[in-house]
Amino acid sequence: MGNIWTDQAKYQSWLDVEIAACEANYKLGRIPKDAMEEIHTKATFQVQRILEIEAEVRHDVIAFLTNVNEHVGDSGRFIHVGMTSSDVLDTGLALQLKGSIALLQKEIDQLANAIRTLAKEHKNTVMIGRSHAIHGEPITFGFKLAGWLAETNRNIDRLKRLAMDISIGQISGAMGTYANTDPEVERITCQNLGLNVDTASTQVISRDRHADYIQTLALIGTSLDRFATEIRNLQRTDVLEVEESFAKGQKGSSAMPHKRNPIRSERVSGLARVLRSYVVAALENMALWHERDISHSSIERMMLPDSSVTLHFMIREMTEIIQGLGIYPANMIRNMNVYGGVVFSQRVLLKLVANGMSREEAYELVQKHAHSAWNREGGNFKKNLESDQEVMAQISSEELDSCFTTDTHQANLEVIWRRLAI
Repeated sequence: MGNIWTDQAKYQSWLDVEIAACEANYKLGRIPKDAMEEIHTKATFQVQRILEIEAEVRHDVIAFLTNVNEHVGDSGRFIHVGMTSSDVLDTGLALQLKGSIALLQKEIDQLANAIRTLAKEHKNTVMIGRSHAIHGEPITFGFKLAGWLAETNRNIDRLKRLAMDISIGQISGAMGTYANTDPEVERITCQNLGLNVDTASTQVISRDRHADYIQTLALIGTSLDRFATEIRNLQRTDVLEVEESFAKGQKGSSAMPHKRNPIRSERVSGLARVLRSYVVAALENMALWHERDISHSSIERMMLPDSSVTLHFMIREMTEIIQGLGIYPANMIRNMNVYGGVVFSQRVLLKLVANGMSREEAYELVQKHAHSAWNREGGNFKKNLESDQEVMAQISSEELDSCFTTDTHQANLEVIWRRLAI
């Protein structure tokens, strides 16, 4: 990913645009064959030389063209004909963004495969579901991962859509009016570059597309933050249901030898904040003066490479976290069954109601015994129920036992496995 955003790659994308435009003009009979051959043969650049020229002329595209023409010679007069700087800048940038998305797609596909593999393995690994960070009802670890996979699949779709929306070029000249160039040159140039033509560019391609790029990357990064935050919570010492891999020789603390910290997940969460911080800048870049100014340019030189490289790293990091994740089913069962199965309170409530007790009366009884067991050493919800004659008058021992099983909570999960091909 870093290679896409080097000066070398940037200037190469500019040269690709210029040569493609020359090829379009050649196809339309506006460049002689020998000149086109000379452009193909000699057109090149040196980054250092461009920077030297730019230090004098204070214009990056002029510096680039000057250096290219130093190599091409007289045939260089056919380069950049009828074009403006943004035709090169924005179309070249589109090539970089398109290449960036292709690499992000490759990484996120691997992440989806890693999540799917782990979800298959733990379809039936029972654990407690939590709301407000408090025990709710039983789920499975595979079910939790299914939610991550579904979100990752949506992010894959977002990248596919983004690749289409950002793969846009323009060769429309100053103000975008085609006054000094032929729209057919634009069509052929973009076709040769694998881009679509912008519907109505001004002197720049409108920055709503680039804002969309940053917002999409930030959204994907925030999905990774969600996964990372869940891992961090499940790795807490008092929970320890999952754990990041801990390499041989790795140290968790300079002071406390026992420490095994979720540092990679914390890293993902931290970097997601960086991605989100760029969203405001990307949105503000949309409001340019009239047909063009360059207030967006300085920001994009930082924002687009940084966001692309950062998300690329984050996806790869999360894939490796998932692939190396330690899963502790025994701890999941232990945590779920604390206080004698209070998490099955709804099943007991529904059974009492089904057997004829009013919902209000049943709720009060069940809540009383659940709270009596809750957070009490040796507290046991089921035993509390069994010792209550009013409860047992309404429900048999067999019916009560049937309430304290996770079978019901897993019975309908197959519909989700089918939707996600898990």
